[in-house]
Amino acid sequence: MFDKLFQAQQKAEEIKKRLDTISVSGEVEGGAIKVIATANKEIKSITIDPTFHEGADLEEVEELLVVAINKALQQAENVSQTEMQAATKDMLGGLGGMFGQ
Repeated sequence: MFDKLFQAQQKAEEIKKRLDTISVSGEVEGGAIKVIATANKEIKSITIDPTFHEGADLEEVEELLVVAINKALQQAENVSQTEMQAATKDMLGGLGGMFGQ
């Protein structure tokens, strides 16, 4: 039983490492503001088109930046959930043998 739990812990660590390598993005205004994050919800970069920046006021840029960040984080959450669900399904299949299933 402890072997299975140890394997589950190892699998969770593998998933976390894999999520660090998956990039997601959030864009607004046709890509004028773009946020790149990992599937582990770590923001890697923020890009603001200089032409857009020149024509926008600070409040507008700030509001759109929040929207772009939230889009990227939502994509990261979706990817993370999908990966975890797949791993949980695999682990539960393996644990079924412990309970005679």
